[in-house]
Amino acid sequence: PMPGDAVLEATPLVADGVMFTTQPGVVVALDARTGRQLWRFSRPQKVKNPYEINPYNRGVAIVGTQLFMGTLDAALVALDVKTGHLLWETQVADTMAGYSLTSAPLVVKDKVLVGITGGEFGARGFLDAYDRATGKRLWRWYAVPGPNEFGNDTWKGDSWMRGGSPMWLTGSY
Repeated sequence: PMPGDAVLEATPLVADGVMFTTQPGVVVALDARTGRQLWRFSRPQKVKNPYEINPYNRGVAIVGTQLFMGTLDAALVALDVKTGHLLWETQVADTMAGYSLTSAPLVVKDKVLVGITGGEFGARGFLDAYDRATGKRLWRWYAVPGPNEFGNDTWKGDSWMRGGSPMWLTGSY
């Protein structure tokens, strides 16, 4: 069910007898006992950074009837877990600035947390929280503090703008 030349880095997730696995822009739901495909969601990149170097997807998060996945062009997608139909999509960052979402989101209560990749490009790392129901961003925390943020004085000049420090691994809660 996963044709193509993408490297598989996803950790499959099993919920209620269904296994969910991913490739970049693709989620497949399989009957965990038989391997039969139940549904497949495919989302081509809307914009592809010509310098893209991490063409991976490391999995999904599920809570209730919702499944969440990040994309290589830095969007967060919510799907119906039973059908694979798109519920909402939110653009998290600009992929042309080096940003992408490669790791599985983390759901904490009513929030979907995503960390960004792009440190190789000097992209300033951050962690976002999105409303589970609507996809609206609730807050953003930068790993490298900007002006008037605690610790910014430890970064010389404007180096904070290119400090990197992405949070590309799924966190723990």
